[in-house]
Amino acid sequence: MPNAIFNNIPFLILCVYIICLFIISMYANRLAKGSTSAFLLAGRKITTPLLALNVAALAIGAASTVGVAESAYNTGLAAGWYNGAWAAGAIVMGLVAAGKYRRLGLSSLPELFDQVFGKESRLLSAIAILIVLMMITSLQYLAGGAILSSLLPEIFSFKSGMLVSAVVFISIALIGGLWSSGLSNILSITLIYLGVIIATILSVMNIGGLSELSTQLPVSDHWFSLKGTIPMAVLVGWFVVMITQTISGQATVQLACSAKNDKVAKRGFIWGGIIIFPVGFFCAVLGMVARVQFPDIQPTLALPQVILALPPILAGIVLSALWAADVSTACTILIGSSTLFTQDIFKRFVAPQSNTRTTLWISRLAIIFIGIITLILALHASDIVKTMMIGLSLTTAFTLLFLMVIFRPQWCRKSSATWTTLAGILVLALWHFIPAIPQFFSSQLPFFNHPIYLEWIICTLVFFCVPLFDQRKVSAISFPTDKQD
Repeated sequence: MPNAIFNNIPFLILCVYIICLFIISMYANRLAKGSTSAFLLAGRKITTPLLALNVAALAIGAASTVGVAESAYNTGLAAGWYNGAWAAGAIVMGLVAAGKYRRLGLSSLPELFDQVFGKESRLLSAIAILIVLMMITSLQYLAGGAILSSLLPEIFSFKSGMLVSAVVFISIALIGGLWSSGLSNILSITLIYLGVIIATILSVMNIGGLSELSTQLPVSDHWFSLKGTIPMAVLVGWFVVMITQTISGQATVQLACSAKNDKVAKRGFIWGGIIIFPVGFFCAVLGMVARVQFPDIQPTLALPQVILALPPILAGIVLSALWAADVSTACTILIGSSTLFTQDIFKRFVAPQSNTRTTLWISRLAIIFIGIITLILALHASDIVKTMMIGLSLTTAFTLLFLMVIFRPQWCRKSSATWTTLAGILVLALWHFIPAIPQFFSSQLPFFNHPIYLEWIICTLVFFCVPLFDQRKVSAISFPTDKQD
């Protein structure tokens, strides 16, 4: 067994990548010492290129690589629009919200709600967003275990792959905070692009080129269509979900708040969206290649099987690239979860007078605790992938509230955040626990067969009904010209 391990080139390349991550994290630890702001927000010193890479790294995770190839195995090139939706979300965030978050000098959206609506809205929204982040983190462990066990089955089982993934993800976030994640993402995004592009070119060449790929695919005109067999409702739903969650998701908000200034925040998200866009279509092509080379496999194995057919050194690079996608997403989300717990729950409600040293320790303990809880969830869950897109719908209430606070504060009332958030939670609970609701939409209103549409309708109605029984207006937010802390 030891000889088999040391003769396994992809495994050795993966080990080199992990060692590089820890070296980067140790350097990042020096940058993050002694300050909660440095640990959680990189001292608000992130530059445009680094912010763009971090936005891309957050987006390009398991669903954007393995998941897209799995979908493309049946639906064709159009599966790449999943990343297109993420790119659209990042660009809209840059144009509409990123600069405003940075100018306010926030660390989270619940902090803004506290200033406008009161502390109850801060607690409620922090808990709701934290639950969504924990679901997404669990998905990254599942994907990490699936990647390692599929590509290195002689070394990793599914559970041991999840465990190794969790230990590395938690450690990187724990050692250097957002600096650690941010600097590691330079390596991760480089690996992702290098691995995916090389894999696509070589795999297509092995078949004989794109024209040969087209002739060997099952007879249909959907493979290279930009719509494919994906229902238009699903494609539109991807864009609605991604734009909604990008504006109010903790990980994206935290990245915006870590920028050097509001202009950097805006440009970083726009360039991040541009970087995100092509990767999904490369992975979609790999999924179609898998359909030709391995016509009878489970679609989930499409990308792993194509990678295993590559020469060992290239397979190792691509393996590390796929796993890097998980690392980059998981670390940023773990740090975002820690920020929510530390700043919006512990420091606001438990120990308001805590000093920097205490909050720094709480931030690290939160990463460990949340990391362990999400690992336990991942070990006992089987439908987190399906649930994730539904869970992201919960951000509808927060996006709506943010837009109203920034652009129409005169329409807001003191209890708007509480009632709108509760409405969003209720819609999601009813959709999940009462099968008749999604069944009705599936049969009668198929275009709206996703909870995100119902979330927007109900949350908007509730928001505009609140002034009927609550006359307490809120104060408009005043923006500094450029907030740098």
